[in-house]
Amino acid sequence: MWFSFWRSKDRFSLDQLRYLADQLTKVQIVNEVNKDFVIEALRSIAELVTYGDQHDPTFFEFFMEKQVVGDFVRILKLSRTISIPLQLLQTVSIMIQNLQSEHAIYYMFSNEHMNYLITYSFDFRNEELLSYYISFLRAIGGKLNKNTISLLVKTRNDEVVSFPLYVEAIRFAFHEESMIRAAVRAVTLNVYHVGDDSVNRYITSEPHTDYFSNLVSFFRKQCMDLNRLISETLKNPGPDSNSTVTTAVDEIEDNLYYFSDIISAGIPDVERLITDSILMLLIFPVLLPSLRTVADNDMQSGVVTSLYLLCCILRIVKIKDLANTIVAALYYPLESFTKCSGGQVNGYIPDHGFTSKSDGIDNDNLAENSAKCLVVNVPCSSSSSDCHPQSITILNNGSSSNVALREVLLEYVTGGADVQVLGSLSVLATLLQTKELDESMLDGLGILPQRKQQKKLLLQALVGEASGEEQLFSSESSLTRDGIACGLDVYLNKIKEQYGVSFQPSNVVSSPRVPRFQVLDALVSLFCRSNISAETLWDGGWLLRQLLPYSESEFNNHHLELLKISYENSASALEKEVRGFWPDLLITVLCDEWRKCKRAMESSSPPKEPKCMLFPPRMFFSEDIPEGSSFTAGERMHELVKVFVLLHQLQIFTHGRALPDQPLIYHPCDHRTNSRAHTSGLAAVPKPGTEMNLVNAVPCRIAFERGKERHFCFLAISVGTSGWLVLAEELPLKKPYGVVRVAAPLAGCNPRVDDKHSKWLHLRIRPSALPFLDPVKYNRHGKLKTKAFVDGRWILAFRDEESCKNAFLMIREEINHLCDEVDRRIKPLLKLETVLDISSSSAPVSEDSSSHTTPPDSL
Repeated sequence: MWFSFWRSKDRFSLDQLRYLADQLTKVQIVNEVNKDFVIEALRSIAELVTYGDQHDPTFFEFFMEKQVVGDFVRILKLSRTISIPLQLLQTVSIMIQNLQSEHAIYYMFSNEHMNYLITYSFDFRNEELLSYYISFLRAIGGKLNKNTISLLVKTRNDEVVSFPLYVEAIRFAFHEESMIRAAVRAVTLNVYHVGDDSVNRYITSEPHTDYFSNLVSFFRKQCMDLNRLISETLKNPGPDSNSTVTTAVDEIEDNLYYFSDIISAGIPDVERLITDSILMLLIFPVLLPSLRTVADNDMQSGVVTSLYLLCCILRIVKIKDLANTIVAALYYPLESFTKCSGGQVNGYIPDHGFTSKSDGIDNDNLAENSAKCLVVNVPCSSSSSDCHPQSITILNNGSSSNVALREVLLEYVTGGADVQVLGSLSVLATLLQTKELDESMLDGLGILPQRKQQKKLLLQALVGEASGEEQLFSSESSLTRDGIACGLDVYLNKIKEQYGVSFQPSNVVSSPRVPRFQVLDALVSLFCRSNISAETLWDGGWLLRQLLPYSESEFNNHHLELLKISYENSASALEKEVRGFWPDLLITVLCDEWRKCKRAMESSSPPKEPKCMLFPPRMFFSEDIPEGSSFTAGERMHELVKVFVLLHQLQIFTHGRALPDQPLIYHPCDHRTNSRAHTSGLAAVPKPGTEMNLVNAVPCRIAFERGKERHFCFLAISVGTSGWLVLAEELPLKKPYGVVRVAAPLAGCNPRVDDKHSKWLHLRIRPSALPFLDPVKYNRHGKLKTKAFVDGRWILAFRDEESCKNAFLMIREEINHLCDEVDRRIKPLLKLETVLDISSSSAPVSEDSSSHTTPPDSL
């Protein structure tokens, strides 16, 4: 029978479909002998039905009339080989995905055939079969709407009592394979976004609500895994550490975006379920207790991970109650959410493993500590009756340090490690940008811009509310304590009544000006710290820029004096770099970082994303540069420039000036007519093959290869802020001219006469550019893609000691000329008085200007 299948026929004809359906009806058993025919028949029928749906409706009419889907189900029952279920699932999936007629979809979903296939006992030990099954579920989910979904559910008294597609899909929601999890999420989102009230009541009824708490439990396990990964990376960094962390972070954020997509469906009960689960399973028992202050920097990974996760949750999961409750929790002492049995170690995150049920916090060891601790069971809200009660350990008032979590964040800013500072700043910046937060909550934290307060009070005055009018024209134009506490008290009471946290919050807004002053004070203190990376300081500068223009009353002379001292210290450090390894690139880096910093300060979002705190930057605070490492010196110079530029711009906008587009530097001066560069004829970068005058050159010998010594003429020249070491070959027929063969940067060459051979001159040869500023050589996390750079070495041998000494003095003289020119040009940047006296108009022409007519000491 199956051999007749291969006879020649028109592939896309109704006769061919009729023939295939007839042959399929005759199949009474499926085994190794006829499985190939059955597989090809299933595949061809799917192809023909899809073709007919788009070109000829009679194809699908015949398909319905002969009830071919019923034959599909019958074939599945007869099958004794794994290949048939594979092909059947693929066939049905292709048909559902490609059918465009609503009539055709209605037929496919009717008669309970799809529900039978959904609930069929497939052998999912076969990974390929599971993959086809999940694709089958996803294909059905893609066709769901208010009309088709009713064909896939069973109802009783207008209430859904069975929904196989949803129930079977979420069985695989936590599968180890990420592609399967993604497909399940697509199916569930299709269900949520249909908007069918009866289906929504079904998924928010027991036991189906366990899915949402299980989602958060699964997410919590991922958070714990991330924390362990970060901890191991900090202790034992490897070549693939960054990529491993990046993969884990991407999965964390994908989960949060899934939560966000669920919430966007607009199902109120689901939003409450997710909010309660995140708070009771993650925020209260895990993240907030990890924000403890200890001196041991080796245990800071828990703090950093928790700060990052708080930022992600606030930034991605757009739930008003969740955001405001998190902020209200920041008014509680840290001990309010600390588990006694694990509260001794910073960064402790309890890991009890993930199960399919919502797992709680282990309290087995709490009985023996009952004299010191109070165990509070967190009850479920009325809208979340399915949640399992969770236990949170609350310390007695007698053992509490009574420091609110919001103050802990500021303590990290003023005294924490670099990654802790960046994490705290990221949390504050995220809160500032979270639109779901009530303005009164932001004002209580001290990060509500004054203009928003004025806008609210003006609106109250315009509508005739006496309290608003009185506040608007009062001497202290801000929200009163009652105004702030009005919104805050609602969520403080919610934490107490709904989540059972009865510990009293500490220092709840005694004055609306106090928290704003605390934030500004912490930020100013940050800029006075010398052990914080420039990238982190830039984040602090951005936050200050957002707050300062609307909080002049809190920004006092003491703050200005501290910033002045910090600026002067930074200017002094930068001035030393003029005589360092990279003076020839100092102005270029200054101009480049000025533009970047100005763009960052004026941006609507912080310079760095929260995930950057998981990849701490390299920091260079030591005065000692390793011998031969101009690369390290260049990184330190770049770091110092970034700090200086930030502090310089802070000086400008804290005094109410607009930031100029360019830094304030002098024009380039005219070249010296009697300089060696002018005499040699080299006014630009000396390229190999360029002809030059050797009148000032000194003959020498050098071996670039072992045993191959060559004779050159050596010359050191400087032009403005550039300089080179030149080795040229003399032209025998055109003396005293020669041809440039090798050129290297003059700056950083560190000339030294050999201690034992006074005719030898040692020179360090550094690169002509800063490797870490080249994106081709550096990755996005600031790590060198290639092996570490090593400086080159030249050893020049001269005819006598006098020639060697002359070459040494020539190098020193040209280096001094170069450094003097750099020092002259950046002089106005280093003087605070000049910064404050100059108007806020654009700075003078930059180094790349072609004009050289400006007098050397004029602006």
